[in-house]
Amino acid sequence: MLSLDDGRTATAIEVVAEPELAAWRAAQDGPTAAWLAATGFAAAANECALLPDAAGGVDRVVAGIGSGPSLASLGALAAKLPAADYRLANAGDHAPTLALGWALGGYRFGAYKSERRAMPRLLVESSALLDEWQALALCRDLINTPAADMLPHDLEAAARSVAARHDATVEATTGAALLRRGFDAVHAVGRASASAPRLIDLRWGASESPKVTLVGKGVCFDSGGLDLKPAAGMRLMKKDMGGAAHVLALAQLIMARRLPVRLRVLVPAVENAVSGSAFRPGDVIRTYAGISVEVGNTDAEGRLVLADALALASAEAPALLVDFATLTGAARVALGPDLPALFANDDAVAAELAAAAARVRDPLWRLPLFAPYRRWLKSEVADLGNVPAGAESGYGGAIAAALFLERFVGEVPWLHLDVMAWNVAASPARPIGGEAMGLRAVFAYLEDRFG
Repeated sequence: MLSLDDGRTATAIEVVAEPELAAWRAAQDGPTAAWLAATGFAAAANECALLPDAAGGVDRVVAGIGSGPSLASLGALAAKLPAADYRLANAGDHAPTLALGWALGGYRFGAYKSERRAMPRLLVESSALLDEWQALALCRDLINTPAADMLPHDLEAAARSVAARHDATVEATTGAALLRRGFDAVHAVGRASASAPRLIDLRWGASESPKVTLVGKGVCFDSGGLDLKPAAGMRLMKKDMGGAAHVLALAQLIMARRLPVRLRVLVPAVENAVSGSAFRPGDVIRTYAGISVEVGNTDAEGRLVLADALALASAEAPALLVDFATLTGAARVALGPDLPALFANDDAVAAELAAAAARVRDPLWRLPLFAPYRRWLKSEVADLGNVPAGAESGYGGAIAAALFLERFVGEVPWLHLDVMAWNVAASPARPIGGEAMGLRAVFAYLEDRFG
């Protein structure tokens, strides 16, 4: 979709915004202006016109970007143009935004397709832009891969592949070894699967650099466990490792751009399956932090595996702890599928992330860690319940889940992103399927702070 510009011959794409169309058209030669008028070209976003040369080939492409440049402005263009090499001719400082939108819109997950359409390629001058695109494509690819090929051992292999490209190290604690190290929650959630549960631990960077730790929910498939999901609710659960996909892709981008941080990535990788060894409603699990948790619902498993990983991460006191998780349907009810929920225990960090998100047009919306709702997580038999019970069980699910996670973070500056990780409908730059949400925003914040 994108390739570094090496000077090869390419068809020029000239972009025109709607407010500039009249002046631009007046500057064209007579036949070109007449042709555009005859075809009704109005410079709407993703509208294009192919202008011929004297030999009957394509001389250049005129592409509309609507009211102004955004990721969506050229997000549907790649699907409209013939396969060839192209180059943005007059985009100026907006070229990275428009090029990234082109690539995002032209993305197709074709790993299981017997036939693939050849796609046009856009030549770009920025290697940094290529790094960004490759990370976003990796995130989408991991989420889109069916669970049969993305079980915990496959997710570990993906982490090792990312690490190998950048001389990072990976250790994985697997199966019964989880119990010996105190990761009982990861083990409990994943023990029913034929693919053993594991905690993946990737490290990179100089030891003297500021510590940044990323934690990603790696539930490779979520049946709901013994609190079984209905068929409709299970259909998309290959995406329940979307948090892991985000942190591995973000790690790849951090390492490719050589940010001066001491990076650690923790992925509790499990399948929440059903078998005779599955954990049960009413079970009490001792977590890595020493906090006992009563299982009120086995379908609230993501917060359990994150609890062990967050407690391990916090023990090292990083300068910043960030987790991504496809954690709650309640966040989607509150904000819809396209807007991730952000929770933070540090107002200054949250404000700086929000500013970075607005700048790179990767939206987030902060929800509160409303302390009075901690009462919802009380248990009669354990230190904590994993879900609200009784009359208050139907309310504020995203907040309740975030408050549960907060118990395992301590005093470390912490950002929690509750993401959908999936486009339920196609729009420019966002085809149906796996999606990176908040990843560019968090990277922009990290680059501002540590770069």
